[in-house]
This record gives sequence, C-alpha cells and structure tokens, in this order.
Amino acid sequence: MVKALVEKVDYLEKQLDMNHDDAVKHVESIITEEGFSVMLVKDIDKIFKKKLGVEEYPRYTIICACGPKFAKAALDASWQAGFLFPCSFVVHEKNGKTWVSHISIMKIAPAIGLADPEAMEPVIKMTGDAVHAAWDRF
Repeated sequence: MVKALVEKVDYLEKQLDMNHDDAVKHVESIITEEGFSVMLVKDIDKIFKKKLGVEEYPRYTIICACGPKFAKAALDASWQAGFLFPCSFVVHEKNGKTWVSHISIMKIAPAIGLADPEAMEPVIKMTGDAVHAAWDRF
C-alpha cells in the first residue's frame, strides 16, 4: 500500500550548492515568486536541541507554504483536502550536503480517499505547475 501511494505522488529531492541558511532563504524566495505564501519556517534540529537536549542533529528546516488560490481550489474540490495543508518544503543536511525536498500533497488527497480524483485533477495540475516552476529554479 505505501509503495503504491509513493508511486502516485511526486517526491522531489535536489542537492543545493549552498549552505543551509542560504538554501532556506533561497527556497523561501523562489516559492514566494511562484505564488506561495510562506506561513512558517521551523528549524526542527533547534527544537530537538531545546526540548530534548540533542546537540548534534543534522540541520532540518521545514518551510510551510500555502498558495491561497491553490488552497481554495483544493477545498472547493474536497473540504477534506485541507487535512493535508500546508504544503511543505524541507531543507536538510545529509552526508555533509544541503538538500531540498518536497512531496505533492494534492496528489495524496485522492490517493488516500480524501478527494475525488477527477475533481482534484485541475488542482493537481495547477499546483504541480507552480511547484515544478519553483523546482527548476532551485
């Protein structure tokens, strides 16, 4: 079941040739230009340090974003699509390199039965176009 779901969604991951903090700013800037609003930026590694005393966790930053026109279109197709909001982009360190990752939440909604696939099709195309336009610029 999980493998079938993963095959239905876009999981994107790309190495960036910059340090972590610059990568976070870079991703925020580009997704904003592509119609998303940055709602929240959270450094998970810093939360682990503060709350759990974990000193040496690799950098891991979640950028929560919402495109108002994308969100409205998704909710118009199915109010349950909102359970998956907001879209997330993750900047993280792996093997000494900086990476950005994203997974298509709009494709997840019909895959797990939260929305009719036909109703979500235009939403998936619209959001996919915006994400891929940003992705090509990272």
